[in-house]
Amino acid sequence: MAAKKRKKVVSPLAEVRAAALAYPGTTEEFPWGESVVKVKGKVFVFLGRDGEDEVGCSLKLPHTGDAALSLPFCEPTGYGLGKAGWVSAKFPRGKKVPVALLLEWLDESYRAVAPKKLVATLPVR
Repeated sequence: MAAKKRKKVVSPLAEVRAAALAYPGTTEEFPWGESVVKVKGKVFVFLGRDGEDEVGCSLKLPHTGDAALSLPFCEPTGYGLGKAGWVSAKFPRGKKVPVALLLEWLDESYRAVAPKKLVATLPVR
């Protein structure tokens, strides 16, 4: 009898990180000990630090930010970024994370921050 292949478990934020790094022109940096993904030097997603009690991310949501803020796990991003359309989503470790929603928001954030030339290379939404 053949051994069953184990499905590799990927954390929700690892999935968001991988998707962020798949966009054109992106790099990952670690200012303040926090993982961020940038496009052409501008942050489009804050992914936080390993080892925190909560997992989450912050994204620029110019179109869906108001709707996102109506959800119980979202709040305006601190340090004045909330006034510029940034939203933070936080989840206690071990709780279900709506990855599909975060990936939609990731796309919106990338398109809001990236240069128009790079956005033009993406499929139309």
